[in-house]
Formats: sequence, C-alpha cells, structure tokens
Amino acid sequence: MTHHNNPKPDDRSDNVEKLQDMVQNTIENMEEAEDTMQFASREERERIRAKNERREESIHAMRQEIKDEASDRENGFENNRS
Repeated sequence: MTHHNNPKPDDRSDNVEKLQDMVQNTIENMEEAEDTMQFASREERERIRAKNERREESIHAMRQEIKDEASDRENGFENNRS
C-alpha cells in the first residue's frame, strides 16, 4: 500500500495579518524585557539589550516582508505560488 503525500498549496491569503501579529508580539516582548531591566543585574541588562537589538532587526525584516506580501496581494499573487 503506497501513500503519496501531496504538498498543500501555498496559502498566502493571511500572511500580512500573521506578520503584523508577529511584529506586535515582538514589540510587546521588547517592552516587557525593558520593564524587567530595572530588576536585572548588569550582565542580564546587557543580554536583554542584545536580544532587543536582534528583535529590532527581526521587526525590520518582518515589516519589509509585509510590504512584499501586500504588494504581491495587490498584484494578484495571493494564492498562485506553490
């Protein structure tokens, strides 16, 4: 008995919304981390700063991807990639 796995089509219809949620969650995580810094040791503060810098880079990349996805959606590529 042979089973064939067919890949699911690439459903990009809600990518913009998912990315926007990810950006918002990342911002909230950054704010929470900043709030905890007042109780952190010097070493922990440095780790928090470094992690928040990486989060900033991620936010920048996600916002660029949001622009790309929105542009693709406007150009009719919403569900045409597989």
